[in-house]
Amino acid sequence: MLLKKIAKIAAIVAVSVVVLELLLSIGLMFFAVGSFDGMESISDPKRILTDEVRERIEHNTAGLKAKTAEWLAGAGISEVSVTAGDGAVLYADMLDAGTHRWAILLHGYKRTRERVYNYGRFYAEQGCGLIMPDLRGHGKSGGSFIGMGWLDRTDIIKWAELIISRDPDARIVLHGVSMGGAAALMTAGEELPPNVKCVVSDCAYSSVWEQFANVMKSYTGLPEFPLMYTTSFFTKLFAGYSYSEASALEQVRKTTLPVLFIHGRGDTFVAPYMAEALHAAHPDSELLFVDDAEHGQAMYIDPEGYFEAVYGFIGKHI
Repeated sequence: MLLKKIAKIAAIVAVSVVVLELLLSIGLMFFAVGSFDGMESISDPKRILTDEVRERIEHNTAGLKAKTAEWLAGAGISEVSVTAGDGAVLYADMLDAGTHRWAILLHGYKRTRERVYNYGRFYAEQGCGLIMPDLRGHGKSGGSFIGMGWLDRTDIIKWAELIISRDPDARIVLHGVSMGGAAALMTAGEELPPNVKCVVSDCAYSSVWEQFANVMKSYTGLPEFPLMYTTSFFTKLFAGYSYSEASALEQVRKTTLPVLFIHGRGDTFVAPYMAEALHAAHPDSELLFVDDAEHGQAMYIDPEGYFEAVYGFIGKHI
């Protein structure tokens, strides 16, 4: 009789643990890839900046903000939209510069199109037209779930097709930061219009699985098993993709487009080794490491030097 009671209690405990783990997985899934709700994201890195570097970034950011505001006031930017394959309506800011050079600029995780305005000004100064979208699940764009680059890859093709419909001779660069960089790389592995000429990927992760596993370990100390597996399962069930299939690395191996990889040596959120792995996977690529830069800060450490490298790269291809 006692053994039966112990067995019953053990069974109840086991079922309770499984149910709790499944509920936690669903909660983590909605936290990680639920559409952006306006709260600040988890993606701010652990700070390792020295006072000198912090002051330099603050000084550069203030200068960029002022110049970008002045540019925006007279740029003539308009809002455009496309409908994704799943029916989600996506929105972007567009600037037609009257040339055949175009840049599609892609923001990071739980950010919006405004985050790439500083980058847009530099491209506009080189006579490039711009598409600056809110990625799906962010800002004004539709979509119930964040695509982490994987769902976005087909959306980005829609933006390229919009450009080409207006300018059949367009020459397009994809430039993304963080999740936007991963989205650009994931797009590059697809069959693209020949108008898409090259990619600039700034601080991209090599795969969603590896990035989420690193973040979970860093912030919670939890191992990959079982939460990563169950959370990925529920993401596949609800959002339509699994973390393991969403691989920038595998897409880079498929692409023939030239790629410039940029990464901060001080990045504590997306590890610099990911940039090295991506670069090693693609023979027609360049890698620029920026000293002192943490996650997403490479341009703010040295804006002129950053875009000198970008201009040199895109000048060969668009």
